[in-house]
Amino acid sequence: MKKNETKQKVMDAACKLFFAKGYHGTSVRDIAKKASVNVSLINYYFNSKQGLLEAAVVHYYEEYLKALDGLIHQEDDLKPIDQLKKMVRVIIQYKQEHYQFTCFIQRELTLDSIFVREMMVTYLAKENYIISKAFNAALEGTKHNNIDRELLLLQLKGLLSTPYLAPNEWRNKVIWDQSHEFFITKYSQSIQKWLDYVTEEIQQKNSSSPINESNPNSSSTCQSK
Repeated sequence: MKKNETKQKVMDAACKLFFAKGYHGTSVRDIAKKASVNVSLINYYFNSKQGLLEAAVVHYYEEYLKALDGLIHQEDDLKPIDQLKKMVRVIIQYKQEHYQFTCFIQRELTLDSIFVREMMVTYLAKENYIISKAFNAALEGTKHNNIDRELLLLQLKGLLSTPYLAPNEWRNKVIWDQSHEFFITKYSQSIQKWLDYVTEEIQQKNSSSPINESNPNSSSTCQSK
C-alpha cells in the first residue's frame, strides 16, 4: 500500500473512533487496530495522537474550503442568491459525505480549547468570510438593517450546523447510502426555501413585468398610429 493511502486509511480510522469514543477516549492503539497497522507506523507518520488529529482536521478543512472556492470561481456569473443556494448544497453535501468527522468537529467547537482557538484563527475565519460575503451579497437590495443581517446570518450558520450538532436526533433518518443523498437534497432545499423567504422582496422586484412598469398610455399611442 502506498504511503498516502496508508496515511488516509489511518486518518479514516481515527475519524470513526473520534466520533464514536471522543478524542480522549481513543488511544493510538485503538486507531492502529482499527486501521490494521502498527502503532509505530502511526507515530512515524503523525508523531502523536494530537499530530494525527491536526492532520485530519487540516485535510478536512482544506478540501472543504477548496470546494467553496471552486464554486465561487465556477459560478461567478450567477445571481448572488443563486450562488448562495448552490453554496448551501455544496456545504451540506460535503458535511454529509464526511458525516462522522463533521459531527466530531462540531462537538469539539463547543469547547474552549487551544485546538479550537487555532481553528478559529485559520479555517473557521475563512469559512465565515466566504459564507458572510455570499450571504450579504444575496441580501443586497433588501430592507434588512445591519443588526437584522447579523442575526439572519447567525440563523443560516445554525441551519448549516444543526444536523451535526445533534447527530442522535438524525440517526434514524439517515441509515443507508441512498438516504444520505435524499437528506442532502431535501435539507438543502429547506434552507434554500428559507433564503427565498429572507430575500423575498428582491425576488418580487425581479419578477415585476416591464410592461406593468411602462407608460400605461404606450399601447394606445401605438394604436393611434
